[in-house]
Amino acid sequence: MGRSGGAGADGMTATLVVGGGGLLGGALVRLQRAGGGQALVPVVDWGGAPEADLAAAVDRFAMLVAGGPWRVVWCAGSGVTGSGEGALTQENGVLSSFLQMLRTRLGPSLAAQRGSFFLASSVGGVYGGAEAPPYTEATVPRPLSGYGVAKVRAESLVTAWCARSGVRGLIGRITNLYGPGQNLAKPQGLVSHLCRAHVTGAPVGIYVPLDTIRDYVFAPDCARLIVDALTRVEDVVSPGEVVVKILASHRPLSVAALIKESQRVFRRPLRLLYAPSVSSAGQARDLRVASAVWPDLDRRPLETLAAGIATTADDVESRMRRGGFSPRRV
Repeated sequence: MGRSGGAGADGMTATLVVGGGGLLGGALVRLQRAGGGQALVPVVDWGGAPEADLAAAVDRFAMLVAGGPWRVVWCAGSGVTGSGEGALTQENGVLSSFLQMLRTRLGPSLAAQRGSFFLASSVGGVYGGAEAPPYTEATVPRPLSGYGVAKVRAESLVTAWCARSGVRGLIGRITNLYGPGQNLAKPQGLVSHLCRAHVTGAPVGIYVPLDTIRDYVFAPDCARLIVDALTRVEDVVSPGEVVVKILASHRPLSVAALIKESQRVFRRPLRLLYAPSVSSAGQARDLRVASAVWPDLDRRPLETLAAGIATTADDVESRMRRGGFSPRRV
């Protein structure tokens, strides 16, 4: 993920990806390895004692850094719009502890101001209650849910830590992320759940109005944008400064249009169940965005929605087959 590839060698950027087994983290790790680089991806028991696993990872990472340039990417988190306050508070507590670990164990490198930190945040969480879309980075955050409040808090934690530590930071407010590797057990990710409905023949619940507008960004596209934005941060941003950038496809789409396009790709209708949800009260009807920070980075070829849906469906089917499930396919 660095300009110079792998971790640990002279002049090369050591990279730590927390959440590397997830949708976005996995895309970042694959991008890193495809470029001939390496990334340290800790295995963390989030349901047990994550701090112990993270401390061990930071110790190992400090050895890789050895006074050289480094990047830390935080894509971890299991919270969703309907998550309880306790779980969200605990997640931010783990992030806060992790930041302190970095400050303690990477002291010499922090002082040399040769590191950068990326935090994955959420457009939906941060701007859920904001008015007058499309939203930009200048839009004042106005979360509708506890999840959004937690995201704003995480952004504040990272911003304050970077200022104290002299670390250049990047906060990516990400729109609706989708792609291969999404956790199907989480009640989010409409594209992936439409793909699962296609693969299994089971119905999929639609819990928001069909005219709800979202921006769907393919995870590998988002990963490439993050890498380019981090490189820009390291080149032009002052130590201790944090840049906030919206990461999106800038191709807004209604839920009805997404369903229609999915059925076109699948070449058959899906079984849909329309039902209201308590969590939908924490979601905005219109989440169009228009990034005003480094918009030149957004001018790039993107995967088409149809190709992204097809790739995601193939991944869902592959994972279900590996799990011993034989899906019905028409």
